Amino acid sequence: MALNKQKGNMYGFITHTWNTVKGKCPHDCSYCYMKAHGEQKDLHFDEKELNTDLGGRNFIFVGSSCDMWAESVPDEWIAKTIEHCRKYQNNNYLFQTKNTARFVEFLEHDTFPLGTVLCTTIETNRNYPQMGTAPNTHERAIWLGSRELRTYAKMVTVEPVMDFDLFELSFLVRRTGAVQVNIGADSKGHGLPEPSYDKINNLIDTLPEWIRVIQKPNLKRIMGVTK
Repeated sequence: MALNKQKGNMYGFITHTWNTVKGKCPHDCSYCYMKAHGEQKDLHFDEKELNTDLGGRNFIFVGSSCDMWAESVPDEWIAKTIEHCRKYQNNNYLFQTKNTARFVEFLEHDTFPLGTVLCTTIETNRNYPQMGTAPNTHERAIWLGSRELRTYAKMVTVEPVMDFDLFELSFLVRRTGAVQVNIGADSKGHGLPEPSYDKINNLIDTLPEWIRVIQKPNLKRIMGVTK
């Protein structure tokens, strides 16, 4: 199957996406962008995707449509996906999950391919019902920042940003050891509790200079910019 070229406003630095684990995400967050595409099929592994030529010199987001590291995803599906990634010498592979403990569990049996970037979503430090059944953001930060993952490049996504407690959220982001933070707003009008743009700026000011902060274009709505 063909590698999917990156479209939309997910991440500007991603060149392609590739998904082997498909269907309804077990975390069932109310604002999942895949819900805009209608009812999803049951969770499944698409064996045909293992015929995909992943090319070279790409930055591929592996598992962009469903959290392939969710607890109910079989180990075999993850192992087959990673094994296929290793066959190609790409610049980077992005693996993103809200279940970062699974990253550490995977390392007990195998290793990630060269160029791996590990990422988690930390929308807030608070617990909101819209966040579904995903592990809380404190757990995500602790596991991503664990000693076992210290040799891997790490990134945090604060999107869709929800109202937060300034120093608590800043601590969680720094706890991960991330070198890049992406901040974005709710693009689909889910009516989430959101902070002011001043509060977002205050968050950025608390982060150390060595963390690169990318503010996504969809923050313009919170800024009050209409164009």
